Amino acid sequence: MRILLMLAATVLVFTACTPKEHEDPAFVLVKGGAFINTKSNLYRKGVMVSDFYIGRYEITQKEWKELMGVNPSKFKGDSLPIETVSWYDCIEYCNRRSVKEGLKPYYSISKIKDTVNKSEFDSLKYTVMIDVASKGYRMPSETEWEYAASGGQKSKSYTYSGSDTIDDVAWYWRNSGNSTLKGDWAWSLLEQNNCQTRPVGRKQPNELGLYDMSGNVREWCEDWYEDFEITRGLVRVQRGGGWIGAEYRCQSSNRHSFEASGLGPDQGLRLCRSR
Repeated sequence: MRILLMLAATVLVFTACTPKEHEDPAFVLVKGGAFINTKSNLYRKGVMVSDFYIGRYEITQKEWKELMGVNPSKFKGDSLPIETVSWYDCIEYCNRRSVKEGLKPYYSISKIKDTVNKSEFDSLKYTVMIDVASKGYRMPSETEWEYAASGGQKSKSYTYSGSDTIDDVAWYWRNSGNSTLKGDWAWSLLEQNNCQTRPVGRKQPNELGLYDMSGNVREWCEDWYEDFEITRGLVRVQRGGGWIGAEYRCQSSNRHSFEASGLGPDQGLRLCRSR
C-alpha cells in the first residue's frame, strides 16, 4: 500500500512539474499537416503546416485599448473587432502583449528603412525582424491563416470559413447593415444601409472553433504579398474579406493586400503563437 501511495505521489509531482500546453480558451491549438480542403489554394501542393495556436476571435477594441491606450477604430464598441490599424500597429501590439505576459517578443522593430520594401505608398518602411525561437505573440503567416480558415485537418472543404452558406459565418456587405442588401455591390448602398463591423463571435464558428475568419474585418498576415503580377516588397497580405467585402472576398481561398502603413475601417488582427 505504501509503495502504491509513493508511486501516486510521484506521478502527481511529475504532472505538476510538466510544462502545460497553452490553455487560454481564447486560443485554439491547430494540428498541423497537409491541406485537405479541396477549395484551398494549397490543396495537393505539397505544403505542410506545423502545429500552432491561433485566436478563436479577432482582437476586440477592448483588448486593444487596454494594452495600447488608444482606440483608433471608426466604429466604436468594446466587443467590436479593432480596425483602422496598420500592419506596423499590429506588430507593436503583438510585442506589447508578449511583454505583458512574460514572453519574449517575436518581433524586433527598427526605424531604419527596410531595403526590401519597395512600396511608394508605405510612409514608414520600418525594418521588422523575427525571432523564430520565440513563443511570443505574432500575426499568422498567410499559409497558417488559410490552413486554419479552411478547417485544418477537420476540414469539410467549405467555400467560406465554416460553411458553404456565407450568411451562416460572415458579416459582409449584404448583411452588415440595417437590412439585407440586394443586387450588385456599390459603396453608396453600404453607406445608406449603415454597414459596419459587428461584435466578434456572433456567427457560427468553423470546423476548428474559429469565428469571423470570413467577413467582419480583413486580417493582417505576416507575409509580403506575392503573385505573378506583384513582386515581394510592395504590399502585405490581408485575408478574410470584411464587412465591406463582396462574397468572393470572404472565401477562405481569396487573397488580398495593402501597404503596411495603410489604414482602413475594415482591417484588423487575429493573434497567433508557435507551439
